[in-house]
Amino acid sequence: MEITFSILLILHFIGLASLLGGFLVQIKDAIAGKAKIVSAMIHGALTQLVTGIALVGLAEGMHWDLDMTKYSVKLAIVLIITVLVFLFRKKTEVLSWVIWLIGALTVANIVIAVLWH
Repeated sequence: MEITFSILLILHFIGLASLLGGFLVQIKDAIAGKAKIVSAMIHGALTQLVTGIALVGLAEGMHWDLDMTKYSVKLAIVLIITVLVFLFRKKTEVLSWVIWLIGALTVANIVIAVLWH
């Protein structure tokens, strides 16, 4: 189970890198008002969602003491990100606030993961 957990955690980090990287690539276009949802953001959001749920389920199965409030907040944030990404994925140009919100929520999830004990 430890190996499975580690593999899922690595995949979770890869999803984070994809989501954040997709946002960072679009900053210049967001400033110009010509941003779009790139496939890296879609795949990153889905990877974060699926692996996050799997990690919590596996940790519960290993009887770890989890702060479910923290993980509920993180789940709500990644669900909002995923909905935004899917709602705007087919548009050729996305309103800049959408890109900034996806980026801010992604960073908020990182901050919660690191600082909420």
